[in-house]
Amino acid sequence: MSKLKIGVIGAGSISELHFGAYAKNAQVEIHAVCDLNEERAKEKAKQYGAVKTFTDYKQLLADPEIDAVSICTWNNTHAEISKAAVEAGKHVLVEKPLCKTVEEAHAVQEAVRKSGKVLQVGFVRRFGTNTNVAKRFIDSGELGSIYYAKATVLRRLGNPGGWFSDVERSGGGPVIDIGVHVIDLCWYLMGKPKVKSVSAVTYDKLGNRSHIENLSFYKAADYDAAKNTVEDMASALIRFENGAALSVEASFTLHAKKDEISVKLFGDQGGAEIEPELMLVTEKHNTILNATPQIDHLTFDFEAGFRREIEHFVDCCLGKHETISPVEDGLELMKILCGIYESSAAGKEIQVN
Repeated sequence: MSKLKIGVIGAGSISELHFGAYAKNAQVEIHAVCDLNEERAKEKAKQYGAVKTFTDYKQLLADPEIDAVSICTWNNTHAEISKAAVEAGKHVLVEKPLCKTVEEAHAVQEAVRKSGKVLQVGFVRRFGTNTNVAKRFIDSGELGSIYYAKATVLRRLGNPGGWFSDVERSGGGPVIDIGVHVIDLCWYLMGKPKVKSVSAVTYDKLGNRSHIENLSFYKAADYDAAKNTVEDMASALIRFENGAALSVEASFTLHAKKDEISVKLFGDQGGAEIEPELMLVTEKHNTILNATPQIDHLTFDFEAGFRREIEHFVDCCLGKHETISPVEDGLELMKILCGIYESSAAGKEIQVN
């Protein structure tokens, strides 16, 4: 059987996880690399055996040999490239978030519907072992109805700068960059209920704190300490049509003792902590039990998660499965993300259609 020929658009830091996962997949050939930086594109192509390089994604999409693409570019280009790719007959794996606005998400969804192609949104935490184990318990009804969830992802010093801190390219700060992961994780495990309303606050009090010494953090390739137009921190309450609710906190920078990630779900028959480590809480014989599953990774393993995400995408492209992260889910998440920013700007709860 001929291999699925992949083109990777955007050769920045996140692409390395895509390249690595594709390289380990026997059903795949990494055929082409595209990046605005020609030297970087050529370096990646040489490293992973791609035969073609481009600096214009439209030229890559015009290549009839390419079957599918990974889009690892700035957030403000996701919608444009995703639409062009499916219209060019390519399957698409697009990094989260799907785009910057709800309007863009609707346009991408319509383009996917017309094309009949696979579009998978990069909600990689759906592919964690801890997530899948918890989902089995939830889907079997052992935790009952999930009516409340709480997600926290806080960095004390973690604004990557560069395009991440440029609202025009990123669409936002910690909410849209790291908050989206835990929001999606909760929403997915809650059964993907329709969002009803959002009440949120965002803060811009600390900036990127580039003056801090003795504590290192990840910096984007185009890091510039003088530029920052995104929020430092956000807090939101998301209400769903089924009566359930989700509380979220996310920060790039905060006067906190340490970085923190916590994801908890509560049902009427039990609960689950997904992060920092998987634990199930149940009742047996009138006694509350804390149950720790015996699995290799109680927390999310990024490399393994991306490998499973890519494997799933490839199988979907080959017609073996339907994606568990479809464009429709990307649209619902954009309603939540944009709702957070809209509510904060308005200073009140907003209704989401």
